[in-house]
Amino acid sequence: MIDLHIHTTESDGTWTPGQVVDEAKRQGLDAIAITDHDNFEGYDQARPLAAEAGVPLICGIEVSTKLLQPGRPRPKSIHLLGYFFKAPTDDFRAWIVEQQQARHERNVELAAKLQSLGVDIAIDEVRAVGRSMAGRPHFARILMEKGYVSSIQEAFDIYLDEKGKAYVEKHDPTLAEGIRRVRDGGGVASLAHPCRLGRFGQQEEDLIRQMAKMGLQAIEAYHSDHNDRQQERYQLLGRRYDLAITGGSDFHGDNKPGIHIGSGKDSNIAVPRKLLDRLRMLSR
Repeated sequence: MIDLHIHTTESDGTWTPGQVVDEAKRQGLDAIAITDHDNFEGYDQARPLAAEAGVPLICGIEVSTKLLQPGRPRPKSIHLLGYFFKAPTDDFRAWIVEQQQARHERNVELAAKLQSLGVDIAIDEVRAVGRSMAGRPHFARILMEKGYVSSIQEAFDIYLDEKGKAYVEKHDPTLAEGIRRVRDGGGVASLAHPCRLGRFGQQEEDLIRQMAKMGLQAIEAYHSDHNDRQQERYQLLGRRYDLAITGGSDFHGDNKPGIHIGSGKDSNIAVPRKLLDRLRMLSR
């Protein structure tokens, strides 16, 4: 079994890259991918550790993008997974640094908006928790620790989600640009957790078909948020639109309790190793 969607302390997870590698070795997983948000720091740290432990490690990343929606005031947030079986190009790494700067600017604006609502939170506090990849989960943790909310989910519901009082739009690249950048950088572009598209039936299929026309190469059929019916549906849509199948737990440690490396939520995923064969072919 494999797990191609894992986050570490270098983005919004609570396990270090070393802890992730140790757990993968303990379970005897055939391969893992570290897919931190908009950075390769977790992968870079894990690479020598995985080599020493004998754990096959794939270079991955999760890129935040947006898709403009006709007739809707706000673009849809789409997360794109990139898998690199060779080193990402220098141009792609430089582009990722630009995305990190956009994240920082959003955090500054979010802290200011919370302060305007009477919430005592400073950007330096968030940086101390999240370091270079501070983001909304780190804001949520501080809001909970200070007693403004009783849970991480409540922090998002009240303040941080798209309908929250302090929400700040992130200046993400378009989905089309994200797909192009991943592919030009030597990677395979896969749609993360398609259940979060917020579309159902034919509308969802039409959206996935549109993405395939943009150059999307794969779809994450196996995910902790997917039930058996959804896993089957996304595999079917993958075959229909010539998309490779990917899958992973979307592990975040304590930030997503109940989700485990390799097995997801309540052992609802078992991602077969054979999926790697087609991904490798697409990366050539």
